Amino acid sequence: MKILISGYGKMGKMIEKIILSKDIEYAGWSEAITETDPALAKECVCIDFTTPAAFRENYKFLAENFKAVVVGTTGWADIKDEVVAYFEKCGTPMIWATNFSIGVNVFFAVTEHISRLLGEAGGYSPYMIEMHHCHKLDAPSGTAKSLADLVDANMGGHVDVQSVRCGEIPGIHTVGFEGANDRITMTHEAFSHEGFAAGAVAAALKTEGLTGVHEFRDLIR
Repeated sequence: MKILISGYGKMGKMIEKIILSKDIEYAGWSEAITETDPALAKECVCIDFTTPAAFRENYKFLAENFKAVVVGTTGWADIKDEVVAYFEKCGTPMIWATNFSIGVNVFFAVTEHISRLLGEAGGYSPYMIEMHHCHKLDAPSGTAKSLADLVDANMGGHVDVQSVRCGEIPGIHTVGFEGANDRITMTHEAFSHEGFAAGAVAAALKTEGLTGVHEFRDLIR
């Protein structure tokens, strides 16, 4: 397994630290991924943590050239079908997630289960609040959109998502269900981004022998 990182911001540096602590061959990092030698790319799994704009520009190169790709960049949900189809056309394995934290993926499962029960029971209105650091470009967050999709599918309608950008908050997501007689609230709070980085490296390891395009949460159930 050889890994190359696309994007060398905070997440890229954390992923690099984890790779170097494990028995994984490290091919380095790039902030100009389309300039990567195709011969090197064919040997590597690329972990992409860039920006929405960069991923939109680069995803075809990633699909055409890399052995496999792990995408942690968010903000491209509107072209998801196009991206998935292109990776499948190229035959390049891809694992994507709006959040690679194991805890968040458990939170997805819990939210899906509870919203299904409350959708069947009726009488509850869902809401959501997400908070992140002031540098985050997309709002609502990709994680919040994934949670909202689960709730919408199980309860109908469209859950309202409120976004807050402040300071250096790694990420807080609260899902609530308001009824006439009670309220249910669930919150996941990240203390750092290291959990996201560890999950991304775990995803890269899962690409060995993998085919097709997969959301990370479906591979850890």
